[in-house]
Amino acid sequence: MGSVIKKRRKRMSKKKHRKLLRKTRHQRK
Repeated sequence: MGSVIKKRRKRMSKKKHRKLLRKTRHQRK
């Protein structure tokens, strides 16, 4: 059970990082 939750957290963190990268790209332009 614990390993499944860790995998989900990793996937969520990756999506959050992508959103942050998109925001920074817009600010640079």
